[in-house]
Amino acid sequence: MKVLQFPLARITIGFISGILLAYYFPPTPSLLFILLFISISIFGALYFLFKNKSRNVFYFGLTTYLLSFLIGISTQVIHIDHFQKSNYIHNKAIFEQPHSISIIIREKLKNSPFSDRYIAIINRINEKKQTGRIILNLQKDSLHHEFEIGTPLLIEGVLSKNRPPNNPNQFDYSKYLENKQIYAQLYADVDEIKIGSEIEKNIWYYSSKLRTRIIHNLEKNNFHKTELNVAIALIMGQQQDISPEIIRDYQYAGAVHILSVSGLHIGFILIFVTFMLKPIPNTKRGSFIKLLIIILSLFTFGIIAGLAPSVVRSVTMFSFVAIGNHLRRSVNIYHTLLVSILLILLFEPSFLFDVGFQLSYLALFFIIWLQPLLVSIWSPKNRVLKYFGGILTLSFAAQIGTLPLSIYYFHQFPGLFFVTNLIIIPILSIIMILGVLVMLLAAFNSIPIFLSQLLEWSIYFLNKIINTIASLEQFIIQDIPLHFYLLLSSYLVIITAIIWLKKPSFNTLIMTLVSIIIVQISSLSIQWNIQNEQEWIVFNIRRNTLFAERNGKNITVYANDSILKTAQRNNALKSYRVENLSTLKEKKGLQNLFYFNGKKIFILDSSGVFPKNVNPDVIILTQSPKINFDRLLQTTKPKMVVADASNYKTIQKQWKATCMKQKIPFHATSEKGYYKLND
Repeated sequence: MKVLQFPLARITIGFISGILLAYYFPPTPSLLFILLFISISIFGALYFLFKNKSRNVFYFGLTTYLLSFLIGISTQVIHIDHFQKSNYIHNKAIFEQPHSISIIIREKLKNSPFSDRYIAIINRINEKKQTGRIILNLQKDSLHHEFEIGTPLLIEGVLSKNRPPNNPNQFDYSKYLENKQIYAQLYADVDEIKIGSEIEKNIWYYSSKLRTRIIHNLEKNNFHKTELNVAIALIMGQQQDISPEIIRDYQYAGAVHILSVSGLHIGFILIFVTFMLKPIPNTKRGSFIKLLIIILSLFTFGIIAGLAPSVVRSVTMFSFVAIGNHLRRSVNIYHTLLVSILLILLFEPSFLFDVGFQLSYLALFFIIWLQPLLVSIWSPKNRVLKYFGGILTLSFAAQIGTLPLSIYYFHQFPGLFFVTNLIIIPILSIIMILGVLVMLLAAFNSIPIFLSQLLEWSIYFLNKIINTIASLEQFIIQDIPLHFYLLLSSYLVIITAIIWLKKPSFNTLIMTLVSIIIVQISSLSIQWNIQNEQEWIVFNIRRNTLFAERNGKNITVYANDSILKTAQRNNALKSYRVENLSTLKEKKGLQNLFYFNGKKIFILDSSGVFPKNVNPDVIILTQSPKINFDRLLQTTKPKMVVADASNYKTIQKQWKATCMKQKIPFHATSEKGYYKLND
C-alpha cells in the first residue's frame, strides 16, 4: 500500500499504537515522562547531527517513530481523568452514600422513559473540590423541568459506580461511559435540587442557546414534531428526541449514518458556502477572506452540532482541504486524512475508541482507496448513469470498508443499503442545502413559511422512503456473530484482495490466498473453542429467574412458563446465543437441584424448603424466600451464594452482610450482573 510509504502514515500508526498501549496497559506516569525526555533528547541530537547528511536516515526515522509512539502514550495518560488526583474516582468513600454534590450541566442526553438525562461536571463534594464527569438522571415530574446547559446544581444524592453488563455478551455501557471519562451516575428527584443563580456561560452554553433558539423558531412555524426531530439530527447532529421507531427504520434501511453529522454533511456545507462566496473575486485578499469565512462557517457548524467525534473529524479534514485549495496546491487526500487524525487524537485521544469515529474513518479511507478501482470496473458514459454510478461505487466502497466492523458491533447487515443510498443521497443534498438555509434564517428569527414547509415535506418524504425500504425485513440479515480475531482476519482478506485487484501479480495473489487461509483457521479455531466450552449462567432478569446451561453450541434454558414461551426472542438469551454461535436446544421448567461439572447447585425458592444433608457447592436464592439465613449457611456450608434479580433488594443487603460475617462469597446479580460458572 502506497499510503504506508508516507512518513506521516508511519508517525500516525506509531502515535495510535501508543494510545492503544496506554489504554490497555496504563503505564507509570513518572517512568513514561523519563522515557519521553530521553527520546526527545536523542531525536534533537540526531536532527542537528544529520540534518545536512543523507546517511543515518534510518536511525533518525526510527527515533522519530519511537518518539511518536511515546507521545501517543503520554497523550492518553494526560487526557485520562483517572490519572488526575482531584478526580472523584479516587475518593472511594463517596460512593453508595449520600453526599452534597455540586455540579454544572454540560450536555443534554436522550431521555429514558422515567428520567431526564444529562452529562454534568462535578465541582465539589461535601465542600471538597473534586473534578470529573458523571451522568445525571433526574426523575421526570408533572412539570417536566429541563435545565439549561451551564446551570449549577446542588444535589443531595448518592453517586453510583457504572455497573457491568446485566447479562453475558450484552453491550458494555459501563465501558462505553469510561471511554468518555464518565465513571459514575447520580440519581435524583427535581425537588431535591437547589438551582444556582449564575449560569456558567461558555462555548457549550452558547451552542445550546443557539440550537434552542433555532428549534423554538421552527416550532413557531408549526413544523411537525417528527420531521423537526429528524431535521435537527440531519442538520445539527442532535438525535436526543428522535423516536426509537424512526431510528430503527434508518438502521434497517442502512441509512442510520445520515442521522449523525459526518463527512457527507460537512461536504455539503463546504460546497454550499463555497457557492455562496462565488461573487467575491479570486484575488489574493479575496481568496483569503473566502478561506476565513469557510473555516469559520465549518467550525461554527461543528460547535452547533455539539462537537461530536464525527463532526470534529469532518470539520478538521475539510478545513485542510479548504486551506490546500487556497494555497493552490494539489491536496493529497491521504495526508489530509492523516493530519486530521493526528490533530483530533492529540487533543482528544478517547475519540479513537468511539464507534462512530472508527466507522467514519474506515468509510472515508475505503472511499478514497477503493472507489477509483470500482469506477474503473464500471463507469458509464451517460451523464445520468454516471452520476448514479458514482453514488453506487461510493456506497459499495464505504460498505466494504465498514462491513466487518459494523457486523462486529451491531450483528446485522442491511441488504438494501445500495438502494437506500441511490435514492436518499440526491434527496439529502437538497435537504442539507435547504436545511442549512432554514436553520440560518431561524437563528435570526426570520423564516419564510414556504421554506420551512418545503423542508418539512422533504423530510416527510425521506422518512416515508426509509420506512418503505426498512419494511422489507427479508433483506435485513440479523444475528450475525463475528469474533474479534475473525474481524481482524476479515480486514486482512479485504485489504490483500484490493491490493491484488489494483496490482495483479503472483505475490499479491499469494498474499490474498494466505489471508483467506488465515480467516478459515480463525473460524475453525473459534468453532473448536466454543464446541469445547461448558457454562452455567444465572441471568439477571428483573423480578424473574432464568438459568442457562451451555454445552458447546447447545443451550438448555430453565425458567418459568412465561419466559420459556418467548425464550427465542428474549434479548438477554439472544445476545448470549448469537455471540457463542449457539442454538436453543431445550426449554425446561425450574427445579431445585442441578449438577454441573461435579459441582452441586441448589436453588432455594419462595417455599424456603431445603434438605438437611444437601451440602451444595453453590446456593442460588430466588423469589425472596423467608428463611433463617444464618442457620441455612451453617447447615449447608456452601462455597458460594448467589441471589438473582427476583429477590427484594432489602433482603439481599441482609444476606450480603450475613455472608460477609461468615466469610462466604456473595454475588447479587442486581448489583454485579450475571453469575457464570464454568469448567
